[in-house]
Amino acid sequence: MALDTRTDRRPSLAATLWGSSVGKKTVMAVSGLIMLLYLVVHMLGNLKIFFGAAAFNHYAHWLRVVGEPFMHEEWTLWLVRVVLLAAAVAHATSAYQLSRRDIRARPGKYVHRKPRSSYATRTMRWGGIILGLFLVWHLLDLTTGTVHSGFRPGHPYQNVVDTFSTWYGNVIYLVAMLALGLHVRHGFWSAAQTLGVGSRSRDRALKTTANALALVLTVGFVSVPVAVMTGVVS
Repeated sequence: MALDTRTDRRPSLAATLWGSSVGKKTVMAVSGLIMLLYLVVHMLGNLKIFFGAAAFNHYAHWLRVVGEPFMHEEWTLWLVRVVLLAAAVAHATSAYQLSRRDIRARPGKYVHRKPRSSYATRTMRWGGIILGLFLVWHLLDLTTGTVHSGFRPGHPYQNVVDTFSTWYGNVIYLVAMLALGLHVRHGFWSAAQTLGVGSRSRDRALKTTANALALVLTVGFVSVPVAVMTGVVS
């Protein structure tokens, strides 16, 4: 008589969590907040361009030597990049899988659709795609210089001014920043609900915070190309 040597292996806690909709929403919320924190810091750094080329270039150089001498040159910068890449992949993957799961659960169209919910979902989906494509272009433009014909390594101020001296550079950036504002506005609110922070007593404060964050980030990022276009920064 053959013996059944198979053992029942229970899935790990991480696998169980990831397999559930709640787990995916939690991953999306946490990864989104990580990227949001980076965006706030990144925006504040971008505003240094208003203090002139020397200040902005010095700031860009400082980013490469943060943590020295304990951290070697660019180690901290690469650590941040790895964390952001992991957060972006986790965010996009969980969002995609949740979207596919939602479609499978609702193969037919509702007779009575919910306009506000549908609008928010479409905004988040297309906003995420726009931001993903923009991120690739942004890195190729101002980090590697691959799509930037006048790119000058080690001269970030001049590279920024050069990019925003072109109509297409401004259009791409402005569209992406508007998409970012909408994404942050809805995403922050959704993350708060997912992580259990939301409640009736806090709803108003959370909505105000979401709107304020979206507005500040949009205005902060958009102010740079507008300053170049108007000659304030040149």
